Amino acid sequence: MKYGFDALVENAVFADDDSARKGYRQEIQKLAFDRGIYPASIQGLYVAAGKGLYRGKTVPAINIRGITYQVARALFKTAKKNKVGAFIFELARSEIDYTAQRPSEYTACVLAAAIKEGFQGPVFLQGDHFQVNLKRYGLEPDKELKALKELTKEAIAAGFYNIDIDASTLVDIEKETLEDQQKENCLITAEMTNLIRKIEPKGITISIGGEIGEVGKSNSTVADLRAFLGGYLHQLTPKTKGISKISVQTGTRHGGTVLPNGSIASVKVDFKTLQDISKAAREEYGLAGAVQHGASTLPDEAFDLFPKSDAIEVHLATGFQNLIYDSSYFPRELLAKINEHLVNKYSGEKNPKDTKEQFLYKTRKKAFGDFKREMWNLPEENINGIIAKLEERFTLLFQKLNMVDTVELVNQFVIPPSPQK
Repeated sequence: MKYGFDALVENAVFADDDSARKGYRQEIQKLAFDRGIYPASIQGLYVAAGKGLYRGKTVPAINIRGITYQVARALFKTAKKNKVGAFIFELARSEIDYTAQRPSEYTACVLAAAIKEGFQGPVFLQGDHFQVNLKRYGLEPDKELKALKELTKEAIAAGFYNIDIDASTLVDIEKETLEDQQKENCLITAEMTNLIRKIEPKGITISIGGEIGEVGKSNSTVADLRAFLGGYLHQLTPKTKGISKISVQTGTRHGGTVLPNGSIASVKVDFKTLQDISKAAREEYGLAGAVQHGASTLPDEAFDLFPKSDAIEVHLATGFQNLIYDSSYFPRELLAKINEHLVNKYSGEKNPKDTKEQFLYKTRKKAFGDFKREMWNLPEENINGIIAKLEERFTLLFQKLNMVDTVELVNQFVIPPSPQK
């Protein structure tokens, strides 16, 4: 049985009553503010990058799909040890359902982890891939946009002061000109930007990201960037601050490409494209640079190249999921139970060409929601073993992305909120 603060966090996640969970989450938020821990926008840091005030640092944006409190503790612990000032906690639109985490719960777990580890300062929470579903948009565009807007409002209310809009799903490469290809992407990204600026809290400029190339599709180009930003900026209302960064496609795929035996195929990232787009984004539009998605399963030697290519941000998710599931500390009997469950519940989603190993690899992310309580209550020895490996990985990434000793840099450009009354 858990007592004290850990019990408070568990109640914020698992209490039976909605109002009770809300109360526990508010208590955590108050404790965080009292200790100098606050949700923040990374906008100031990215504006500085756009002005050329610093270079060669890539902010890691990490999606935590399960045992969120414990994994976030590992991240804060490692960041404190390495004096890392900027690292982002992400939750994608698609992840909310299959991980069974709403934004307010995610925020509570992350802030609680910061409290537990004695962290102080800004905490960057980000809505990742707040994406327009192409199929739903094609059938009922108004309904799909309404759902995206409601989620955005919910996330901002929960302290997500960084939002990545992804309307790249609407890019139509069948159109003749790049401008026409990007037209719907421009319109929807601008509409969402205008909404965010209207509802963002007083004194906070939310960092907004756009996307010009859907991950897993054709590589992006500088011409794509110019076509998108030309149309996008034209659609913004007067004096509206636009996006601070741009997500691009350079050859990766979310989760990696799974081979028949369940292993991950090698991928070659086009770092020249990443560098060229980052340069154009900064010099021509004042953006911080380009963002790399789908990178967590890349080989270690690739991560040194992101800061060298001036990538401003890199998104990491599946690699940490793999460290958890593939750890010798993850109970084999629970893993077997999960695999049986996935086959029974999700076999209708299996691609006929996939092997069982490929199916399980692609589907096991959904077990984070289906087995949420079981994973949260893993024996302490198992949790500690898994977390130790995650801490090693976080340390390696902070070093390779050149984010060690960046606390002062962040404090220079990220302004704390006014004291709460």
